[in-house]
Amino acid sequence: MEREGRAVGAASGELVTIGEFARLSRLSAKALRRYDELGLLRPALVDPVNGYRYYDPAQVEGARLVAWLRRIGMPLSRIGRIVALDAGAAAVEIRAYWARVEAETAARRDLAMYLVDHLSAEGRAMSRIPGNTGSAGDTGSAGDTGSRGGRGSSGPGVPDGPGVLGGPVAVPLAIRCAALTDTGAVRTTNQDAAFAGPRLLAVADGFGEGGAEASAAAIEALKPTAWGGGDGALSAADLLNVLEDTADSASRAVRDAVASCADPDGSGTTLTAMLWTGSRLGLVHIGDSRAYLLRGGELFRITHDHSLVQSMIDDGSLSREEAASHPGRALLLKALVGEARSVPVAVACRPDVRLREVLAGDRYLLCSDGLSAVVDEAELRAAVIAAELPEDAVRRLVGLAHEAGGPDNVACVVADVVVAAEEQQPRGR
Repeated sequence: MEREGRAVGAASGELVTIGEFARLSRLSAKALRRYDELGLLRPALVDPVNGYRYYDPAQVEGARLVAWLRRIGMPLSRIGRIVALDAGAAAVEIRAYWARVEAETAARRDLAMYLVDHLSAEGRAMSRIPGNTGSAGDTGSAGDTGSRGGRGSSGPGVPDGPGVLGGPVAVPLAIRCAALTDTGAVRTTNQDAAFAGPRLLAVADGFGEGGAEASAAAIEALKPTAWGGGDGALSAADLLNVLEDTADSASRAVRDAVASCADPDGSGTTLTAMLWTGSRLGLVHIGDSRAYLLRGGELFRITHDHSLVQSMIDDGSLSREEAASHPGRALLLKALVGEARSVPVAVACRPDVRLREVLAGDRYLLCSDGLSAVVDEAELRAAVIAAELPEDAVRRLVGLAHEAGGPDNVACVVADVVVAAEEQQPRGR
C-alpha cells in the first residue's frame, strides 16, 4: 500500500520519474544515478522495494546548474561545494574557477608559442648548414623570434622581443641589484620577504598564521643552490625545465613550512621571482605580487595578478578605479598554500612560468602589493627612473609606500641588466 502511494505521488506530479527528470534537467539518467552515488544530486525519494528514483521538480534548477558547470569542465568535487552555497557565494566560486582556467590556459598558450618559436629557430639554423635542403627563403637567425601581440606579457604593448628564445646573447650580461623589505606603518610583524642576488631576484608576500615562514620558504627553494644555477648559461629548453622544477619545489616548501599551523589552508604566500642564467631570465609568478620592466623610459607590468578583482577587470565588470576600493581586492585566486581542503575559494599551487628576453639597460622592479596597491604606476615609474642605483631605488620605493600611509608590509627588488664588464662600475641613469 505504501509503495502504491509513492507511485501515485510520482504520477500525480508531486514527484517525477528519473526519466522525466533527465529530460527536464538535460542530464542523462546515467549521470543522475552517478551524481546520486556521489551525494551530489540526491533524488527526493527512492522506492525501498524496487529502487526507483523520484525527483521533486523543484530540483530542476539545481540539476541544470550541475549540468552547466560540468559543461565548462568543472570537477565534480568542486561542483559539490558550489551547489551547497547561496547564489552570491556560488557566483564568486564560479568566477574564481574560470579565472584560474583562463590563467592556466594563458600559461599553456605561452608554452605553445615558445615551442613554435624555438622549433622554428632550430629549423632556420638547420637551413643555413651547407648542404641542408631546408627552405631557401628562410634566412632568419636563431635569435630572430620577435613578439606576437604581447605574448608572454600582461597585455598589449609589453616588450618581448629578440633574444629570449634563441641562442645566448652575443654580449655577456650581468645583474646589478638590491632588495629591501619593511614592516610598514600599521602592521606589527613583517611577513614579506625579498632576495636579490646575481642569479635570483624574488619577492614573496606571506599571509595567515604561517605567512612569514611561507614567504621565506618559497624564496629559499628558488635560490641558486637549490636549482643548480652556476656560471654556465642554460639553454632555453633547459631553463624552462628548471623553472617547472623550482616552481614545484617552492610549492612543496610552502606546504612543509605551514604544515604545523592550526589552519594550514589559511597560510601561504605569493611569489614573483626571476632566475638569471647569464643570458636569459626565467619568470616564476603566482599571486598578486608584481614584476615591472623599465625600458626606453616606459614602465611595463610583465605579470598578471591572480586575484578576484583582476579577473573582474579582465571581464569588464569592474574598472581599475573601482578595483582600488573593492572589498574583495585582497582575495587571491592562486597562491602557494598548505593542503587546500576547506578554502572558500580554491587556489592553485602551481605558479606560472615563462622566459623573458633581456637587453643591456633594462631595469626590473619586483614588489609586493604593499607597494603596488598604494603607489600608482606613474609614481613608480618616476622613482625607478630617477634612482641612479638599485639601492637608491628600493629605498625611495619603500619611502613612497610610507608616504601613502604604509598600510601593509612592503617588499621590493630592483635589478639592472648591465654589460658584464661594467658590473663593478657605478652607473647613472
